[in-house]
Parts: sequence; C-alpha cells; structure tokens
Amino acid sequence: MVDSRQSDDGTSIRRRRECLACGRRFTTFERLEEVPLVVVKRSGDRVPFDRTKVVEGITSACKGRPVPAEAIASVAADLEEGLRLVGPEVTSEQIGLAVLERLRDLDQVAYVRFASVYKGFDDPADFQREVRLLTKSTAPKPHRARR
Repeated sequence: MVDSRQSDDGTSIRRRRECLACGRRFTTFERLEEVPLVVVKRSGDRVPFDRTKVVEGITSACKGRPVPAEAIASVAADLEEGLRLVGPEVTSEQIGLAVLERLRDLDQVAYVRFASVYKGFDDPADFQREVRLLTKSTAPKPHRARR
C-alpha cells in the first residue's frame, strides 16, 4: 500500500496500492458493509427497514407545523442509528415508540397527531389522556417558596 485516505464523501477509504510483481499502481475503495435492519411487524412478517416510511409518517404528523424538512430527516437518521444499536431486528412497536419519543421534543402537536394514529385513538378521551401525559412529563414543576 502506497497511500491511504478517507474519500471525499467520507463514506469509504481510498487506498493507492502497488503490485509487487509488476510495479503498476492502482486504487481501491473500502466501504463499511452495513448489516440490513429488519423490521418484525405485528403480523410476524419481516421486512427491510425503510427510512422513507419513517420520514413520511413524521412529515404527515408535522403537516402545517413549523417543522423544517431538515429536522424531520435528522430525526429519521438519528432514529435509524439508534435502532441499529439495538440489533439487526427491531419490532414495529419499537419504531413507533422511538418516533413518539423524538416527536415529543420536536413538536408536541405532531406528537399528539402521531400518537392518535399509532395508538389508534377512537374517542376524544384518548386525546385528553395523551395531552395530560404529555404536559405532565414536560411541564416544569412549580417552585415552592421556603419559609
């Protein structure tokens, strides 16, 4: 090997090599091979993870909200990275809960919208319960004066 450096896009390593027999030089590229992430659905079916489905779900929940597309893409990328740390197989439930967790910080209205579809709300009381849980977990605790 004559020279080694990271490629321009940062996703591979570019190496300059020289043949020991003839002296000719050539370039090779090494890329990290990612293990495919598989989603185990409620039905038991196994399908490849598709980040675009996550982006579409978050985009739908954020429709009409002041959430930039870059933030949605970033959430989806972070979510995928976190799921890969879990292992090669994740459940659709793990994905839904991870989306909810991230939407809680991104936009609370989008969180409630996503929760209504994901959790299958069919009664106004479901919305009220979810909003109570959301505000309870995010509202600052009141400061008590000491005497």
